[in-house]
Amino acid sequence: MFSGIIEKTGKISRIERNSDGARLTVSVDSFMDGVKLGDSIALNGTCITVVSFDSTSFESDLSNETLKKTTLANLEVGHDCNLEKAMLLNERIGGHLVSGHIDGLGKVESIEKDGESFWFKIKADKQIMKYVVYKGSIAVDGISLTVAECDNSSFSVAIIPHTLECTTLNNKKVDSKVNLEVDMIGKYVEKLVSPYTDLKE
Repeated sequence: MFSGIIEKTGKISRIERNSDGARLTVSVDSFMDGVKLGDSIALNGTCITVVSFDSTSFESDLSNETLKKTTLANLEVGHDCNLEKAMLLNERIGGHLVSGHIDGLGKVESIEKDGESFWFKIKADKQIMKYVVYKGSIAVDGISLTVAECDNSSFSVAIIPHTLECTTLNNKKVDSKVNLEVDMIGKYVEKLVSPYTDLKE
């Protein structure tokens, strides 16, 4: 489980593709303290498992399913990535509860400057948008953000300078794809009430 507060940005230093998916090597400074073999790390919001590591890098295996359902398939050597270790339950949750299980992809529709901040408008499938609510939470490439505006096909988030500086959002352009994870509470509520709503139909 994660909180959507990015700890560091790393850099993809090696990608080995194979029939089972790919092995990814990520280089990162001042991040690996406390990391153990088998630990979960969120990379661009996707929960992956540490299979090898040293003081400045780690390796993870990506399944074909992960490559199919996330933007990790588009990673190349030299690309930056958002990183977050699994959270401890005795710490403050600075963002919101994030599982690291990507619900779908979004596409940056527009980026507009507003003073020192930027507005990102992201288009998403209706299966994603039905869980997106005004002032609700959403994870974009693993970053916990608040929905400032939304309609049936897109939502907007306001990005402050600190978030832009400390995450990979500063590399995004119009038409860039992003991983999306909706607030899990909405999905649980839908599951609980569906027997009753189905009866009405």
